[in-house]
Amino acid sequence: MAEHDYDLIVIGAGPGGYVAAIRAAQLGLKTACVESRETLGGTCLNVGCIPSKALLHASEIFHEAQSGSLTKFGIDFSGVSLNLDQMHAEKAKAVGELTGGIEFLFKKNKVDWLKGRAAFTSANSMDIAGKSYTAKNIMIATGSSVTPLPGVEIDQKVIVDSTGALALPKVPKHLVVIGGGVIGLELGSVWLRLGAQVTVVEYLDQILPGMDGEVRKEAAKIFKKQGFNIRTGTKVTGATVKGGTATLTVEPAAGGASETIEADCVLVAIGRRANTDGLALDKAGLSVNGRGQIEIGHDFQTSVPGIYAVGDVCPGPMLAHKAEDEGIAAAEFVAGLTGIVNHDVIPGVVYTYPEIASVGLTEEEAKEKAAVSGGEIKVGKFPMMANSRAKTNRDTDGFVKVIADAKTDRVLGVHIIASIAGSMIAEACTAMEFGATSEDIAYTCHAHPTHAEALKEAAMAVTGKPIHM
Repeated sequence: MAEHDYDLIVIGAGPGGYVAAIRAAQLGLKTACVESRETLGGTCLNVGCIPSKALLHASEIFHEAQSGSLTKFGIDFSGVSLNLDQMHAEKAKAVGELTGGIEFLFKKNKVDWLKGRAAFTSANSMDIAGKSYTAKNIMIATGSSVTPLPGVEIDQKVIVDSTGALALPKVPKHLVVIGGGVIGLELGSVWLRLGAQVTVVEYLDQILPGMDGEVRKEAAKIFKKQGFNIRTGTKVTGATVKGGTATLTVEPAAGGASETIEADCVLVAIGRRANTDGLALDKAGLSVNGRGQIEIGHDFQTSVPGIYAVGDVCPGPMLAHKAEDEGIAAAEFVAGLTGIVNHDVIPGVVYTYPEIASVGLTEEEAKEKAAVSGGEIKVGKFPMMANSRAKTNRDTDGFVKVIADAKTDRVLGVHIIASIAGSMIAEACTAMEFGATSEDIAYTCHAHPTHAEALKEAAMAVTGKPIHM
């Protein structure tokens, strides 16, 4: 066999790519990672997860101080004002620290950074910035980008995507968010707290598509109370921009009379699509499915031996932590080991306030599966208003919901709306990974007073034994 430049070349330095490259190098493989950005970390660290969480956190602090909600705790403020430039600067600082950290880890683990865009020239070779490289194995981890909306052209000034919404130079008077999913609601929350009027236009009859029905209804109620104007069952059919103002044409999703909405900023957040353009997949013998993604086997290998794919370019939820787990597992397969990812136990989190987190089946999915198999499910709920820590902190919106198989009591899904739901869901993931029953969670001692006790009580409620409700 001809000698190759590398044992593994990973295309893309997002969460799945950089983690895969580091793990492969740790396993003794000569590894390189291709990235065209000036910084590592992909969408997540540069223009996604990290900068959005920086703004979410900062806007929460500002809103608490500015709204007077801290007065009840004996903390009085006056003359609170927004320094948006400094807020953006702190966001950029966090991004720089983390992307720089990955570059350090590459050097530490002897991963070569090949700067440029990659395009296949054969199944084991590619062109990167005009130079040819070969590898025994190649991994595609190119992530995803914003799905465009026909009739609504993004100019990153008045009509923006998620990247533009993270860098607005001033607070909009009226922000229209097209899409009531995770990204739209998170970024809408940022600008709502900073003073914008926010209207969410969602094509479906409820926000947060794919989540548990009860969670979706409760979330909509909470967001409306916060000041969101949520218009479900509505589609955007076109947009024009004149003099810094966007005019959207909307109509009922089911059909009907159209109307217009004016805004000084519009965020298009209808979803994301796999980044495969420009890779010349055909020269490697690869193609994409109907959703533009690359199909893989249990070992993350594509239909072409030696070519792997992980993260958003593959079927499944487009989540950074899913990509990371897949990257590690795929690197282990490349090294001759067995990598494992349990795709039934991948949590999802919406970082609004309160946060919304879930893992496993929704109640609707669980009932549907039970109906097919002739089984039944049990559901336990516990309101955060009955949790001592939540009541003490005055953050009592939300609940915890545990879904279990009626016969075996095995936990099938957990859904949480709470101020720290994103952290609370980790316990549910661990429990489900080990096949826990609701009683296993119910009889696990939880520290008091903590928000986590709400999960214990919800698990107790599955079998009708909650104490504090």
